[in-house]
Amino acid sequence: MARLVRHLGRVDYQATLAAMKDFTDRRDAATVDELWVLEHPPVYTLGLAGRTEHLLRSDLPIPVVRTDRGGQVTYHGPGQLVAYLLIDFKRMHIGVRDLVRRIEQSVVDTLADYGIGAHGDVDAPGVYVEGAKIASLGLRIRNGAVYHGLSLNVDMDLTPFGWINPCGYPNLRVTRLKDLGVDDSVEQVAERLLPHLECCLQTGGDEQVEQ
Repeated sequence: MARLVRHLGRVDYQATLAAMKDFTDRRDAATVDELWVLEHPPVYTLGLAGRTEHLLRSDLPIPVVRTDRGGQVTYHGPGQLVAYLLIDFKRMHIGVRDLVRRIEQSVVDTLADYGIGAHGDVDAPGVYVEGAKIASLGLRIRNGAVYHGLSLNVDMDLTPFGWINPCGYPNLRVTRLKDLGVDDSVEQVAERLLPHLECCLQTGGDEQVEQ
């Protein structure tokens, strides 16, 4: 079943979260999967297990939003490519760890297109370049359906990452494509990422996965 790709531009985080939840609640076995490609205005998001001690300032000039994905705290802002995966997980016939690895690999393959070597981390989901995190990943699976997804730093202000422990890791370095010699826009990077993401989400097998 083909997936519908929606390019949403720059949209509010909380409104987008509500839309993802509504889409997931309304979907059924015939619902077409969707990929939402977008940017957010500046916002910190705290995952289900997110701890406020990872916010390093009491006077943060950026709003903090509690959300229902996995993981700790991260930052979203203009110049960061966000891809939300609204997919029927049951159709994929794989486990959660495999899904995470596949999503990471789609980013690794995208960076390889630019001549950048990158890797995932089985202990700390995301994608890294020479020890610095360039892409974060957080998912929620509800009623057998996935929502949330990944964020890839393209040409964003990295300063707000210094006011948190990114993903709950003190002193974790972050990087962006701009600092790695890539001048493409968020839209251009999205065009490179999407084919790799589509490839990694291909279904296979006939056994059912219960969630």
